[in-house]
Amino acid sequence: MARLLSVKSVETEDEYIHVRFRDPDEFEEIRTPEWASNAAQDVSAGSRVRMGRRDGDWVVQSVLIKKSVGTSKAREQSERILEKLET
Repeated sequence: MARLLSVKSVETEDEYIHVRFRDPDEFEEIRTPEWASNAAQDVSAGSRVRMGRRDGDWVVQSVLIKKSVGTSKAREQSERILEKLET
């Protein structure tokens, strides 16, 4: 099983806590696909997932969790979402 990434940063903006796993500069393109956000809903209602494309592959760049969840819980939920999407 592949080792999952560690959290690079956690920032609060507007109504979301942004949990970053990869630097956005690593990617050719970044999107917030509906299918990834739908998969994340099982872990945290209202969450969104930003996916980045590099060398033709799409991977999680960051996860956005509703601000009301709180920082420590947002970090934990983001790690669970990353695990769900990348393993």
